[in-house]
Amino acid sequence: MHPKSANRLAGFGTSIFSEISALAARYQAINLGQGFPDFAGPAFLKDAACSAINADLNQYAPSTGLPTLRAAIARTWERHSKVSVDPDAEITVTSGATEAMFATIMALINPGDEVLIFEPFYDSYPPNVLMAGGIPRYIRLHEPRWEVDFAQVRAAITPQTKAIILNTPHNPTGKVWSRTELSQLAAIAIEHDLLVISDEVYDRLVFEDYQHCSIATLPDMWERTVTISSTGKTFSVTGWKIGYAIAPNSLTEAIRRVHQFVTFASATPLQAAAVVGLNAGEPYERQLLQFYNARREQLVKVLRDAGLYVLPPQGTYFVMADIRDLGWDNDAEFCRYLISEIGVAAIPPSAFYHDGYQSGMVRFCFAKKPETIAAAAEKLKQLGSRS
Repeated sequence: MHPKSANRLAGFGTSIFSEISALAARYQAINLGQGFPDFAGPAFLKDAACSAINADLNQYAPSTGLPTLRAAIARTWERHSKVSVDPDAEITVTSGATEAMFATIMALINPGDEVLIFEPFYDSYPPNVLMAGGIPRYIRLHEPRWEVDFAQVRAAITPQTKAIILNTPHNPTGKVWSRTELSQLAAIAIEHDLLVISDEVYDRLVFEDYQHCSIATLPDMWERTVTISSTGKTFSVTGWKIGYAIAPNSLTEAIRRVHQFVTFASATPLQAAAVVGLNAGEPYERQLLQFYNARREQLVKVLRDAGLYVLPPQGTYFVMADIRDLGWDNDAEFCRYLISEIGVAAIPPSAFYHDGYQSGMVRFCFAKKPETIAAAAEKLKQLGSRS
């Protein structure tokens, strides 16, 4: 870094996603690493964006988001949670869930405040806490089923603990927190008067008999919870970066004070198109889930056929696969080998642990065309021939 760079950037390296994507491009590998679709978003949604542009909806939106979008978010939230929310006072539209997370942490965390983070974690959480002057405290989910030890959660709490970051459905593991687990976490938050920042961007991608539950809807949790989500995953338009935060008015006011000085407002025509997407409702969501469940089953079979142990994910569009039976004990080395010698890219989850912990697994993404996964299957057959 430049010698005049801010001290707060110390320890912030290049994102693992950038590194893996660069390697994949260098070796022309099939990219099952970074979590974005390689197929087009819905035509009706793209048409809506074009219509909004042609209708000259191209100037600043209100900083809090288009009223029509906030209303659509409120309707969607109530349809799924059976809880009403005030679109004017309790919803803020942001430039993706990543900005919503940053604005929330900057709004609520003071220097010296401790924040509990479950690991493996989405990689923006610790830097956000650190930039706010907070102190991350880590609690490990235990593989292979990514179980929570609530005794460890309680042991991590100190008088300085202010918040817990929750992610369900969970990236990278695919875990969907059960209502029982959420109730236990809620009891701890209430007992110790903690905030909960809940990242729920994959809430529409939950498979089999698993059910997504927003912790904000549990008894006595609304007033202490910020729920963060996004339209990018639901509508396969991750580059649009239309996210949002749902929170009680007192927390929303704080989030909005930060948001106005980060991006002020997100792209107006894309917000207008997101309204059309959300209004598509349950028929679209059922179709989306069927689409992704087929890709999930396809990739799980491919990985198992390649000799990897896989526990099918409960949610998200990621699969964690165990590489230890192939003789590997370092996930980053395996991923570099996989790209350079096999021609398939995956993500090493050690990047999602504060101490580089080796879980013996790597993360693959199935937000891909069937032919992309099939092409990867042909290459992955080579794994069994490694001496």
